[in-house]
Amino acid sequence: MTLDFAPSGTRLDSHEVTNQATVLTDYNAFDSDPALSAALEREGGGWAKARASKLGAVVGSQELQHQAYLANKFVPELMTHDRFGHRLDEVEYHPAYHYLMSQAFGAGVAGLAWSSEKPGGHLARAVLSFLWNQGENGVGCPTGMAYAAVPALRQSPRLRDSWAKKLTVKSYDPELRPEVEKASLTIGMTLTEKQAGSDLRGSTTRARQAGAKDEYLLTGHKWFCSAPMSDGFFVIAYTDAGPTLFVVPRVLPDGKRNRFYIQMLKDKCGNRSNASSSIELCDTFAWRISEEGKGIRTAMEDAHLTRLDFAVGSAGLMRQALSQAIHYGRGRRAFQKPIASQPLMQNVLADLALESEAAMTLVLRIARAIDEAEQGSETAKQLQRIGPPLVKFFVCKTASGFTAEALECMGGNGYIENHMLARLYREAPLNCIWEGSSNMVCLDVLRALEQNPSLMDVMMAELRKAQGADPSLDAMIDSFTADLAGLGNAPYHARWLAERLVRMWQAALLLQHTPSYVADAFVSTRLDGNRGFHYGAMGGQYDTGAILERAAPPELFPARV
Repeated sequence: MTLDFAPSGTRLDSHEVTNQATVLTDYNAFDSDPALSAALEREGGGWAKARASKLGAVVGSQELQHQAYLANKFVPELMTHDRFGHRLDEVEYHPAYHYLMSQAFGAGVAGLAWSSEKPGGHLARAVLSFLWNQGENGVGCPTGMAYAAVPALRQSPRLRDSWAKKLTVKSYDPELRPEVEKASLTIGMTLTEKQAGSDLRGSTTRARQAGAKDEYLLTGHKWFCSAPMSDGFFVIAYTDAGPTLFVVPRVLPDGKRNRFYIQMLKDKCGNRSNASSSIELCDTFAWRISEEGKGIRTAMEDAHLTRLDFAVGSAGLMRQALSQAIHYGRGRRAFQKPIASQPLMQNVLADLALESEAAMTLVLRIARAIDEAEQGSETAKQLQRIGPPLVKFFVCKTASGFTAEALECMGGNGYIENHMLARLYREAPLNCIWEGSSNMVCLDVLRALEQNPSLMDVMMAELRKAQGADPSLDAMIDSFTADLAGLGNAPYHARWLAERLVRMWQAALLLQHTPSYVADAFVSTRLDGNRGFHYGAMGGQYDTGAILERAAPPELFPARV
């Protein structure tokens, strides 16, 4: 018997690939999200819809998805010295990283809040950040730091018309050159030290004045330095008056490199496209931007904006995970039906959709409060104080479990590195960590309420805007202050307090602004307890089909062939 094998090198026809979902690509992440569009309009940023739609098309494009994959696969590399032994202290990135930075900074993800001449700049920028974080999260660190750094830099007479302005420019220049030679800048932050962590008063870096009144030399170490190829860095160092905030430039005004030594890059679980490092400073030149001894207060004003941006980023990450899970569920069949139409999977996806819309709705409401606070609203100033730490805790904390559930909806296809769900899954925990872990921000919420007794009245007034819309919310609001008074050891209950405030605020907003099938399902499952501990354990009385069509309208998503 003679066996007639196929010639070497030919393809195998052992089976035809069927029943696999298509890749979710070449769609518009803004246009396909009616809840996001409605929130932007409602909160006062309707003028930015065209800008958001333009970025939404970029985020959903095959090109950006490919570049994001490359930037996270080919991670940054540290070059401490050149081949002749001269110190370099440079990080080399894959070209994909620079492509992503150009796209994000060029779209205004970093600077729109400060460059916009129309009201609602913080809101519009938050929407852009929400969209961008659906595309790639590592670049979200440099954009968020640039966004948050502007107010502190504006306090410096020397830097307000140079550094502060150039952080808002819609362009990206990766070259290490003096500020005067660059049209745009980036900035990083390096505050924490090995022995201190979140306790900035435990820092040991010292500063001594040298030259002009605001010129100093710093000596010490920093354990986490994000984006070490930035043009400058916020650094906490001690003067005789106490912890003070400085800006350390990478390149001095005369063109020489500053004494900024990169010791190592962190091998991180996620956020791999973005370099994080440890650095040493040795008589390193810096400009002082806070009063001596007032550095932590100034840094926390900056951190307030980054905390909101991390929550916005986590909400965007959750939205992308949801979009991927719904798209996959519509394109994969089991038992003669798309799995997204199977009752239990529909329960899971609808439960995720409720959580995603609630997160997005609240972070954009807080962004509006920042806009209104800048216009002088005293109520908004109160909400601006408590809102960022609340969502920094709750939305960032929610993202990890959310992405794990979305990944499971895709089975093994979601658990491979060339699908973005694996990247989102590894990325999700990070926003809980930097700029204050969950315990730190919950204690900050408690501190805000203790320092300003009228803040609780402002919060209750915000919640009571939904008065009468649902008896469960009304009852929870009415009992909240009494429950709070009976807590006793308040720090022990700080997480409970923050979670309760977030859930009531989300419910109030959804009851005011979303269809009843969304708001009622959210209140029933999140406030009344008609839900188990995991996603997909809602009762059967909710219109899950309508919830999913709102989250991902079939006519606005790509065909699933």
